[in-house]
Amino acid sequence: MAEGDFWANKERAQKNVEEVSSLRGKIGPLVALDRQIEDLPVLIELAREANDPASLAEAEKEFHAIEKGLAEFELKMLLSGPNDRLNAFLTINSGAGGTESCDWADMLLRMYQRWMERHGFKSQIMDIQLGEEAGIKSCTLEVTGEYAFGYLATERGVHRLVRISPFDANKRRHTSFAGVDVVPELPESAPIEINEADIEVDTFRSGGKGGQNVNKVETAVRIRHLPSGFVAACQNERSQQKNKVTAMRMLQAKLQQIEVDKLAAETAAAYGEKSDVSFGSQIRSYVFQPYQKVLDLRTGVETSNIAAIMDGDIDAFIQGKLRGLKREKGATDDE
Repeated sequence: MAEGDFWANKERAQKNVEEVSSLRGKIGPLVALDRQIEDLPVLIELAREANDPASLAEAEKEFHAIEKGLAEFELKMLLSGPNDRLNAFLTINSGAGGTESCDWADMLLRMYQRWMERHGFKSQIMDIQLGEEAGIKSCTLEVTGEYAFGYLATERGVHRLVRISPFDANKRRHTSFAGVDVVPELPESAPIEINEADIEVDTFRSGGKGGQNVNKVETAVRIRHLPSGFVAACQNERSQQKNKVTAMRMLQAKLQQIEVDKLAAETAAAYGEKSDVSFGSQIRSYVFQPYQKVLDLRTGVETSNIAAIMDGDIDAFIQGKLRGLKREKGATDDE
């Protein structure tokens, strides 16, 4: 980077800068942790010699800080995939269950938005289709921030809700489903080409909750990839051309992710599981009544704190998947 002609090739230079930034992001915390670990015995010894409760409490606080730092560092090292550091497109689709599922999809949307706020990620709605009576049929978010894809990729799959329906006058329990998909936001230089003959482009008027982004002209764009059947849509820009460019990027990312999945048996199996958004294909179960429990069917991580989960406190589930936890054989879902 110190060479005089470093910026002669801007594309190559940018890649090198990104690589340096990534390496510094890994080495910096490691060096800091190493220094803290070296200093800890000295801090403990001084506290013991002083026999001061405040000093002992400070040493204990430093110990727990190191523990937390090591856990966070280990977790980041698990995000080593080629696309893990990239921004992401997160899509939520309501499944079997009608109005109930549309409402459930809307609840998941809020859950993920709260999680993003907690962790400093920024998001904006690229496309949203409202339910006929309540909630949303589908929604796509662009999530920006380091490792957005790496973290959110663990959420891909079908999420099941069991609760007493607020839309049922007889107060019966209903089971609803919503599918979550996540793909990386690829750089513009990504080698993904799509044949114009393989796509079908539709335009429509954009809209959203409260009437935001509603236009009098058809600026929103929906692109269907005919060979695969995948659809990408964008309506957040006022320009039809900008919406088309973004929708194409989303479609390219989806197609590349499918190719990646074909090379990874576990990921390909995950796609197969969520191809049918209904019974038997869920990765996580959220039970509101008659008891309260959220259970991840892949890792076995569970909690009864429904309120915290729906407010975005889903780190235990994400970390459980990243750390490769497996649900014990023979364990059954109570519902």
